[in-house]
Amino acid sequence: MTDASRRPPDGPRTPHPSRGLWILVLLLLAPAIVVPLMVPIYDRTDPTLFGFPFFYWFQFALILVAALLTITALKVSWVADRRDREARRDRGADR
Repeated sequence: MTDASRRPPDGPRTPHPSRGLWILVLLLLAPAIVVPLMVPIYDRTDPTLFGFPFFYWFQFALILVAALLTITALKVSWVADRRDREARRDRGADR
């Protein structure tokens, strides 16, 4: 038997090793997109904070939360990208 006949046939590609990380990136970015679209949640004046109606201070809080979620998603995407690059490099070395 030759080496070529012992090698398993090329089947469907294996999933990305970082698929779970990319899903985490999507889940981290989703609240920053979805919550501002849900206007009935924050369309009110009470409770106030330092004299600011809820509508305004909630918007400022959303900006801070969205920034933190985006930074976290960026760092997770760097790890996922590095894993994908390593997997592609290893796949190329096997052939």
